[in-house]
Amino acid sequence: MKFNTKTIHGNQHPDKAYGAVMPPIYQTSTYIQEAPGVHKGYAYSRSKNPSREALENALASIENGVYGSAFGSGMAAIDAILKLLKPGDEVIATNDLYGGSYRLFTQQYETYGIVFHFVDMKEASHIESFINEKTALIWIETPTNPLLNIIDIAAVSHIAKTHCILLAVDNTFASPYLQQPLDLGADIVMHSITKYIGGHSDVVLGGLVVKDEALAKKLYFIQNSSGAICGPQDAFLALRGLKTLHVRMQRHCENAKTVAHFLLNHPKVDRVYWPGFENFPNHKVAKKQMKDFGGMVSFSLKNSTYEETIHVLQQLKLFTLAESLGGVESLVGHPASMTHASIPKAERDKLGIVDSLIRLSVGIEDIEDLIQDLSQALS
Repeated sequence: MKFNTKTIHGNQHPDKAYGAVMPPIYQTSTYIQEAPGVHKGYAYSRSKNPSREALENALASIENGVYGSAFGSGMAAIDAILKLLKPGDEVIATNDLYGGSYRLFTQQYETYGIVFHFVDMKEASHIESFINEKTALIWIETPTNPLLNIIDIAAVSHIAKTHCILLAVDNTFASPYLQQPLDLGADIVMHSITKYIGGHSDVVLGGLVVKDEALAKKLYFIQNSSGAICGPQDAFLALRGLKTLHVRMQRHCENAKTVAHFLLNHPKVDRVYWPGFENFPNHKVAKKQMKDFGGMVSFSLKNSTYEETIHVLQQLKLFTLAESLGGVESLVGHPASMTHASIPKAERDKLGIVDSLIRLSVGIEDIEDLIQDLSQALS
């Protein structure tokens, strides 16, 4: 089954009770039992719910995995992965990553004795010098947030497998439409389903997909024990959004390409971050492991202060100034004060997340309107 068909039919089945094409919203906390432990597969909705299970099965299908699990948010999904670790374990993580991930790593799990190394992974070989007998997990984003750096998943996977280390990939920016990390050797793929998979800025969910049964059982135990699940209505909405992922991503990519080239030639723009440029670092890797280059574009302004950058953001009309990304509408964000504010300024500046950096989530509107909006704001 091809990907576009999978989004609509993969691991998805009509409701057994009445044949509903779309799985119903099972808004229930508990289920009748004929005798203790004798039921129809569902006993309590924290453990298992038909609406959530339908989403989990579909998510596994489009990532070419076997086992899917849905959580109340992307951060809850990441938290579940970190609960596989124990005090004294070490994690090698991408140095340019989502601020919420950085905050969870450093302000939560470091206090539990987990050691994190933040490494520039544009060259996979940089990882080698940080590996020791305590290394338990390699965590990567690609493309990264917000600088869209590309990491060679297959190359990192080779290193991880050589040393028997778990590899987890945050695939949120790419979505399963553009890349499938499990096929490239990752052990776990993670999504903020809130973003491209949901696609309509109306739910907050996270998801994990794996192929290994033993690993799936560990993650299910954590999911059930911790209870950081999504509700049935959110699962229903995310499954509905998933069915149009392929057509939305095509337009996101087309529009982002046009926006990136417009910004590249604008006199007030300093740098443009978009993996589709041939001179972009690891462009060849992106071309190899991704179907297209995504709907995210970041750029910095020439000789602009924090205040001047904020002024530009406030002039935009169609690009809505808001947290998040991946919805049908275009969004604009200021990483230094929004998504990455939890990272110390000195560290942000070193990475390139400067005060004049702007991040665009390019939506699926008419491209001429989006270009006109950017043009008037920059002028």
